[in-house]
Amino acid sequence: MHERIVRLKKERRAVILAHNYQAGEVQDAADFVGDSLELSRQAAATRDAEVIVFCGVHFMAETAAVLAPDRTVLIPDPKAGCPMADMITAEEMIRWRAEHPGVPAVCYVNTSAAVKAECDVCCTSANSVKIVDSLPGREVLFAPDKNLAAWTATQTAKTIIPWDGYCYVHHNIRAQDVREAREKHPQAEVWAHPECRLEVHALAHKTLSTGGMVREARATAAEEIIVATEANMIYRLAKENPGKRFYPAHELAFCANMRKITLAKLAGALETMTQRVVVPPDIAARARVAIERMIS
Repeated sequence: MHERIVRLKKERRAVILAHNYQAGEVQDAADFVGDSLELSRQAAATRDAEVIVFCGVHFMAETAAVLAPDRTVLIPDPKAGCPMADMITAEEMIRWRAEHPGVPAVCYVNTSAAVKAECDVCCTSANSVKIVDSLPGREVLFAPDKNLAAWTATQTAKTIIPWDGYCYVHHNIRAQDVREAREKHPQAEVWAHPECRLEVHALAHKTLSTGGMVREARATAAEEIIVATEANMIYRLAKENPGKRFYPAHELAFCANMRKITLAKLAGALETMTQRVVVPPDIAARARVAIERMIS
């Protein structure tokens, strides 16, 4: 299967991007592995590729299509959605903003392009505090992740008004899970993703985005780490740091939508050139403004 993918990739002049939460075999087939925005920026910078295959969930492929409008963007399974991204629509964002006139709105990158088009600026889990602090006024609307909003609120003097959304994978990791993991691995540090509940952050040594975890894993002196995020993250951390041991905070912290992407579907997308992700030009133009404001 890997040989077939390599052959098809060459024929299609394609680049394969895989999110950190993809299964290990899909990560191994990718040209680049990273978080959603990091991969979209990589896609936009890869000038010799005509086709981008995004192994992740739908909003990620949309972001790649927004940032690389001159490329063909494919997703191996169009049903690989994101429940959190689906917890707010563009119409709901418009109504919410109308209820809070003059209050700037931040959209997590884990939203649809249509929602991004209705926000002032996007943010990632790594830069949410900087983005919130950069905005005028004392209040900020934050959609859709209430857990990321709650953690960001602990790091800023701004008043954050959150949307009632969440990532079910991170939301289902509880303080008790962390305590039980620490009982099994008493020497381990605990790293929590910003999408986790505050009760998990209270027990963590560090709060880190997936990109932050990758960098910290290389730098830390800790030899054992409990990771409170989607469990496939451990594959990359262990592969790049063979002298260290990583354990999931919750054994079943898997994203069912990420698991929809398989090697067979990846090869099929390249072979048929179907499952294309297209963002309407008017939405893409406005979403691009919110993304580029964040980047700048």
